[in-house]
Amino acid sequence: MSVDGPKSDDIGDIQTHRPELLLEVADLVKHFPVKRGLVFDREVDQVRAVDGVSFSVARGETLGLVGESGSGKSTLARTVLQLLEPSSGSVRFEGREIAGLSRRAMRPLRREMQMVFQDPYASLNPRKRVGQIVGEPLLLQGVARGAALRREVQELLARVGLAAEHYDRFPHEFSGGQRQRIGIARAIALRPKLIVADEPVSALDVSIRAQIVNLLADLQEELELTYIFVAHDIGIVRHVSDRIAVMHEGKIVEEGPADQVCDQPRDAYTKQLLAAVPIPDPREARSRRRAVRPS
Repeated sequence: MSVDGPKSDDIGDIQTHRPELLLEVADLVKHFPVKRGLVFDREVDQVRAVDGVSFSVARGETLGLVGESGSGKSTLARTVLQLLEPSSGSVRFEGREIAGLSRRAMRPLRREMQMVFQDPYASLNPRKRVGQIVGEPLLLQGVARGAALRREVQELLARVGLAAEHYDRFPHEFSGGQRQRIGIARAIALRPKLIVADEPVSALDVSIRAQIVNLLADLQEELELTYIFVAHDIGIVRHVSDRIAVMHEGKIVEEGPADQVCDQPRDAYTKQLLAAVPIPDPREARSRRRAVRPS
């Protein structure tokens, strides 16, 4: 019987099946100074919004980032995209260190990393038409202009479920769900590899949330996108995510496959988040709350 190890061809096959990491975050820190003083501001404390967070995201994967308001998840998302400058730590995108890069150095990478914001009312410029809003990234990056730009924007609008005639309308003429579709069209305009969706459905009516979640799922499959999906509702996060990271007080307290985190939570804070998810039977809901109540 042969006891030889795997052949080189076999090793190559094994390696090709390993998930390729798109994003690697290590010991990321973002502190905000607390200052006091009438004439001379002096730092008296720090808000530890993100406090030594590490995680990775594979290409084509959805990582759900969940936690209550104030847990640091939105700050983490913005720091990963370098919309906020990190206090310390490492952020590697496709193997390249991007933490601390200048605005000029980050500009080419903006094509690869985009964001869908929480509030579709505040994230769109009310003085610009939809065509200008969605087309601006294409124009700034020199991708298209003139008639070609208009055609490209109209194709993007159709891809997110809007009509070509919406090109010349203003944001106030749309519903909340339609405005979020406009924000999604803007985010995918440059064909990015990574999209951070920061509470993309929390400001929408319950009846519209499923439509937006399904749209994001369809776009992920069609465009081979990678998502970081930020939310406080662990039920929605479970539905859309391959893995879940639970944040509490600036730290990740639990991480793992979505079903494992939700069905077999290890951390007490994760159990409390799950207990807050509404269920139809009031007796079962009371029983679950008692089961997770801290002693």
